[in-house]
Amino acid sequence: MSVDNTIEIIPFSPTYKEAIKTLNLEWLQKHFKVEPKDELVLSDPQGQIIDKGGMIFYAKYKDEIVGTVSLIKIDDTTFELSKMAVTDGVQGLGIGKKLMLHCLAVAEAKGMEKVILYSNRKLLSAIHLYEKFGFVEVPLEDGVYERADIKMERIIR
Repeated sequence: MSVDNTIEIIPFSPTYKEAIKTLNLEWLQKHFKVEPKDELVLSDPQGQIIDKGGMIFYAKYKDEIVGTVSLIKIDDTTFELSKMAVTDGVQGLGIGKKLMLHCLAVAEAKGMEKVILYSNRKLLSAIHLYEKFGFVEVPLEDGVYERADIKMERIIR
């Protein structure tokens, strides 16, 4: 049985509320710093993402939550792919790829026109993943995240 078949993508539930915070803080503290906007969203994922029309997904592997990603609703045609994190011990198993495929399928099913994301050029493997899935660089506006030095988007339809 391949690892891919043992990774299950599940939707947000209050049971796993802490997982989005734990996974993202691990990642942010390793690569950057936790910004006030991160703290706000990660402390209240229900209010900041779900209740505003967005979605949170988790990757479950061997009965543990090992990854997460969010689709934050920007408007009726656009989602922001955000808060994607996979815990260190399982990186390289294709979990990010599986989370990405799931998000793009959901965006398409919801009739979205595009998905945007903000990243940092030093995250080479992340940028490579985004490019592989058809994201292209677009002009970056100021003041979104201090750590963001690249904005990318993918047209869905």
